[in-house]
Amino acid sequence: MPCILVVGDDPAPLKAIRAEPRLSEARIGTALGEADVLHTLRTCPADVVITDARTPVSSDLVLLNELRLVRPGVRMISIAPATSQDDVVAALRGGVFACFSAPADPAELALMTWRAIQEEDWRHGIEVLSAKPDWLSLRVSCRLVNAERLVRFMTEHRSDLPDAEKSDVMAAFRELILNAIEHGAGFDPEKVVEVSAIRTSRTIVYYFRDPGRGFDAAALAHAARKDTDPLTHVAVRADQGQRPGGFGMLLASRLVDELLYSERGNEVILIKHTQ
Repeated sequence: MPCILVVGDDPAPLKAIRAEPRLSEARIGTALGEADVLHTLRTCPADVVITDARTPVSSDLVLLNELRLVRPGVRMISIAPATSQDDVVAALRGGVFACFSAPADPAELALMTWRAIQEEDWRHGIEVLSAKPDWLSLRVSCRLVNAERLVRFMTEHRSDLPDAEKSDVMAAFRELILNAIEHGAGFDPEKVVEVSAIRTSRTIVYYFRDPGRGFDAAALAHAARKDTDPLTHVAVRADQGQRPGGFGMLLASRLVDELLYSERGNEVILIKHTQ
């Protein structure tokens, strides 16, 4: 039976976890503070530790190092009062499973907790290649869980944006990373997608490069496009035995200001103007 340990006295994380049907069989415990967490893990193993929303990411990382001396396989979901770009990079490098600013969205927190329990081979799924305040470069192993974790981290990375604008940008980001992992790499965990997040004085730029052979966007009959009836691809996908979908590229193009593909089609740049 999986075990989840929630730190602190905030009832919101407990409520979110208990409301998730996929976690109905999990054993849920609580701890009052860091010392209590360590004592509990010495006597009772936990799969996931959700931190106290009052502690910063830097303190959570210190705690994670201590927890791994007791339970090397433990996953940490960090909830912090606020997160900075430096916090996000440190959490990625430190092996945090997911990172939230308080208050955490209940549905997303429950999803990340369930993912943390389900996934065993995740620890090296997102690698930081280079990190500067205006340029972050990553290498992402092509598994769905890594895409979901990356979207969560990048949402915190763009905490400087207004909520509505951040929501649009991250929705487009999510579509492009999923497209790269699914269609560019076929969900092959041995393959990687390169992702860069760049901030200029007037724009936010995301660059994606997948390991696939590329494509001709004009020839994608199974995907919705701006220049055609957005539903014409539905019958094509059904005939080809593909799952429902195909709206990702169209959605992304409408949420940001520019979406540019390379000639080969396995590289894409997403641009959002901030001024």
